[in-house]
Amino acid sequence: MILRDRKSAVLMLSDGSIWKGRLAGASGTVTGEICFNTGMTGYQEIYTDPSYTGQVVVMTHPHIGNYGVHPEEAESQTVSISGMVCKNFSFDFSRQNAEGSLQDLLERNGVTVIYDVDTRAIVRHIRDKGAMNCIISSEIEDLDALQIELQACPNMEGLELSSKVCTQVAYNWNSETLPLKVAVYDFGVKYNILRNLHSRGCSVRLFPATTSAEELIAYNPDGFFLTNGPGDPGVMDYAVENVKKLLSQSKPVYGICLGHQLIARAAGVSTYKMFNGHRGINHPVKNLLTGLSEITSQNHGFAVDRMMVETHPDLQMTHVHLNDHTVAGIRFNNRPIASVQFHPEAGPGPHDSRYFFDDFVAAMQQVKV
Repeated sequence: MILRDRKSAVLMLSDGSIWKGRLAGASGTVTGEICFNTGMTGYQEIYTDPSYTGQVVVMTHPHIGNYGVHPEEAESQTVSISGMVCKNFSFDFSRQNAEGSLQDLLERNGVTVIYDVDTRAIVRHIRDKGAMNCIISSEIEDLDALQIELQACPNMEGLELSSKVCTQVAYNWNSETLPLKVAVYDFGVKYNILRNLHSRGCSVRLFPATTSAEELIAYNPDGFFLTNGPGDPGVMDYAVENVKKLLSQSKPVYGICLGHQLIARAAGVSTYKMFNGHRGINHPVKNLLTGLSEITSQNHGFAVDRMMVETHPDLQMTHVHLNDHTVAGIRFNNRPIASVQFHPEAGPGPHDSRYFFDDFVAAMQQVKV
């Protein structure tokens, strides 16, 4: 076993709560909105998901880092989280095909981790008090100085982040010519969304979040796909206006997570900040069209107003979250437009919701004919 210097670190929440522990990852001071993820596996996928930009993630599973990291399990080119909190951090790993340690990955990306803290108490505190900002530091010991640093951290509500994490130039995900052509609005895409489209015969081209709808329409794709991403959909008016123009086309428009929220906003439905949000790989969702339940992977702190969906003349709620009855999916009546508030490209069920991509492909094929 590699011996490590167990340098101390401190976690402070915006309500003044404090936990003291040990440092892993990169030495430093980081701030962000604290949230918790209930997944027992998939930490690399979580940390590289752009939707976690600006957030500090508390892992409810007690052992983190024990199976190392592998390039094929990354969902983007960089680690997106601001910081991480866990009970036991493994500097060593035992998986045979791992290509490195989690410690090295986080250290390279400047992510500060506090471990050896009571994550059960932290999660219960967040669950009861709601989402709030926090600070992790291995440098600042003075609590008043920590509080000053923390006060400078912006609130997630009202924060636009997609334009900062998306691609800055349009590019083709795959080079071969395939039967279907898809224009992807990149608001903070996960690679596995692109892999699922590619494996179903789609040539995929990604466009930055701020690209005009006219440019996507001029590309003349068979369908439009809106990805996940970080931040508050309520302040993304630029994206809503572009999505409205896409919805006026006759071609299929499908969306995931933030893409789902933007489709709803383009239809006149409001979004709101959730008390805690949904983050984990064990969230039960009922498909109201089939009557079947699905185990889904979720990561979102905002949701779509259910009453506005249910009273909307052109919308139908297709999925509902079984824990809190929030909207988990919608579709337009008699039009090839649909979206879900979970990650069908993930594998928690393991593949309960992959049909979402099959439906999108079928919709494009039907319109193309």
